[in-house]
Amino acid sequence: MIERTKNIIANVTVIAIIALVLIGGNTWWRQRTQFHRGEAALAARDSMAAIAGYEAAIHMYTPGSSLVDASARRLWEMGGEFERLGDLDRALIAYRALRSSFYAARWLVQPGQEWIEGCDRKIADILRRQGYAPPAPR
Repeated sequence: MIERTKNIIANVTVIAIIALVLIGGNTWWRQRTQFHRGEAALAARDSMAAIAGYEAAIHMYTPGSSLVDASARRLWEMGGEFERLGDLDRALIAYRALRSSFYAARWLVQPGQEWIEGCDRKIADILRRQGYAPPAPR
């Protein structure tokens, strides 16, 4: 009986490890694919497709992923470039995509808190420049 229990525990452990490796590998692959789609679109000067690719890469959030960090930096840089060009609507799209991607990736903790806070400041500033008044406090 004890031997059978040990065998079951060993099998369940192996199956759980294999499942975690497969899930992690799938997430990494999808994240990598979306990042490279963003890079290709950016190179082709298709900013909306680039934003979508980087946003999707962040949605595949894994702690410590260099692709998540690179995607966040790209979206931030795109927002800044749109601001410099005076295209505030596209700047808002980039900053909102960055912010919402990290909100969507929430799990035990809120990842990307510094990106979210920076985006909140940028979005508020752009909306003020566009003449939108902040909502009245309740």
